[in-house]
Amino acid sequence: MSDQHYDVLIVGAGISGIAAAYHLQTRSPDRSYAILEARDAIGGTWDLFRYPGIRSDSDMYTFGFAFRPWTDGKVFADGPAIREYVSDTAQRNGIEEKIHFGTRVAHANWDSETARWTVRTERGEDGQRTSFTCNFLMMCSGYYRYEHGYMPDFAGMEDFSGAIIHPQLWPEDVDYAGKKVVIIGSGATAVTLVPAMARAAAHVTMVQRSPTYIAARPSRDGFADFMRKILPEKIAYSVTRAKNVLLNIYIYQFSQSYPDLVKREVLKAIRIRLGRDFDVKKHFSPSYNPWDQRFCLAPDGDFFDVLADGSASIVTDRIERFTQTGIKLESGEEIEADLIIPATGLEMQLLGGMTLSVDGAMVRAADKVTYRGMMLSDVPNFAIAFGYTNASWTLKIDLTCERVCRLLNHMSAKGYEYCVPTPPADLETVPMLDFSSSYVQRAMAHLPQQGVKSPWRTYQNYVQDMLTIRFGKLEDGAMKFGRAGDKAQQAAASLAHDFCGFGVFRVISVEAQALSRDLLDISSNRGQCAGITPSRPIMTRAIALSLADRNRIRIRLLGLAALILIIIGHSLTGARHDR
Repeated sequence: MSDQHYDVLIVGAGISGIAAAYHLQTRSPDRSYAILEARDAIGGTWDLFRYPGIRSDSDMYTFGFAFRPWTDGKVFADGPAIREYVSDTAQRNGIEEKIHFGTRVAHANWDSETARWTVRTERGEDGQRTSFTCNFLMMCSGYYRYEHGYMPDFAGMEDFSGAIIHPQLWPEDVDYAGKKVVIIGSGATAVTLVPAMARAAAHVTMVQRSPTYIAARPSRDGFADFMRKILPEKIAYSVTRAKNVLLNIYIYQFSQSYPDLVKREVLKAIRIRLGRDFDVKKHFSPSYNPWDQRFCLAPDGDFFDVLADGSASIVTDRIERFTQTGIKLESGEEIEADLIIPATGLEMQLLGGMTLSVDGAMVRAADKVTYRGMMLSDVPNFAIAFGYTNASWTLKIDLTCERVCRLLNHMSAKGYEYCVPTPPADLETVPMLDFSSSYVQRAMAHLPQQGVKSPWRTYQNYVQDMLTIRFGKLEDGAMKFGRAGDKAQQAAASLAHDFCGFGVFRVISVEAQALSRDLLDISSNRGQCAGITPSRPIMTRAIALSLADRNRIRIRLLGLAALILIIIGHSLTGARHDR
């Protein structure tokens, strides 16, 4: 039997794979495609994870698809709602029928003579081997190992008489009602599990080696609710999405610029919720700065509520060993438990565990450089869906899919059969991710590198990426095009800078960042003059502005207004593709 051939093969039927399929259907409708999914269901992470309280820690107005409004109303949706949202999107757009379920990709090889990928797959429990060919391969398989999460080798685990369950592989029949539960970890999973399990458990204790930044957020977006009342659904969604994008960028940049101030305000808010007798500094004051790792969010402050009412507690210490009845800490304290949940993180795994080769030569990701955070150097007709560390995953995925479609359409119009990012020999590189989270650090040796300048630098900024990825030149001097049998030759590549990447965006970006600095400088000066303490919220310190100060702010706001108009305009353009 001959290989099944498609113009594009998508690996993974999670939120990234469904987005890729939709964009192909709407932006490159003449291209045939199929989705290869190792599991038997749509949803990826959101179908796999079933632990109590599973939810998104990104707001759904930016985590949702640009082309499909999120209408549930909840800012932080639970896992079942997200799974239904992704599945419904696939069904209503005819994507589900394009999925080959139970098909795990084992290896893919690019052949320069034919300008095609040959993709070897395994089906079913017996690993029946099949194969496909395609012109373009898009990896939407996420970034971690599905088979199991990260489990430290705690001493004495075999001595514990109760159950030990990793949240990534949560059984359906777990009964924890009336039981003493210990949750190990302080990341997003632990912060989700604690309030969810505290409702039924006798008591929940969260044991953390070191604290994490945790902030309460409303479970509903009042701005979004108001917009839906006065605007059509898609427009209201786009406006809310634009607002949240800008707000998240501002918060991130402000946190990076003024970490001490942000940390102080976060701890102040926690003290208000938990009272002065609670040791907030010990349990909620990390050694790293805000956004060196992701913030954990507590919808409506549910995490803090269960600490305040006594149904849950938090312990900051190191584990010495497991015992028959629970956990012994290095301080000597012992915590009794019927059930222990190591919410200790995930194991990163690129490409879903598959291997990759170009003309028979194996590709090692760590030896490659990322191009615009979506392709690997010297690997033709190949893209990876990889989201942001400081914002919603889907924001970058939508942009990546748009860029792939632009490349496909460009190659079709010009008669090219392949595109390959080719870095200069003297390109200076640094690690792909500047992130201190443990799961990233454990995988650093296996991740690609990034360059120190565009287009090889991986920016963690949606607006910058939107302008460069969506509108930047395709033939930018780094991307080379050719035909089957050719060596990678640069075809009419322009050395000009991206239209927006180094023009419009830089002006707007500079204005946005300058506004942040001006507001802080002005408010700080006014606060000092008025004798207001630094602990007061920033906006309350910005009083009695001089005429010169007001003019400075007006000028800066013009830049931000332009930025808002750009985002809203192009969000609406993307929304019009929905059918």
